[in-house]
Amino acid sequence: MKAKELRDYSDEELGQKEADLREELFKLRFRAASGQVENFMRIRQVRKDIARVLTVYRERLAERKKQGAGE
Repeated sequence: MKAKELRDYSDEELGQKEADLREELFKLRFRAASGQVENFMRIRQVRKDIARVLTVYRERLAERKKQGAGE
């Protein structure tokens, strides 16, 4: 998932996407611990996707704070 795609999401959709990714990461870690995961790179990919979601969310917060300070 690209950050450009995430910027089109609303705040609620970003929150839901983060929750879904965190749940997927939990399941992947659990399967990895039990030796059932086939693709370990998926864990890394999900972690990066979570970071992208948080980055976009923080960009929005910074923009709102900047606009609020300008008034």
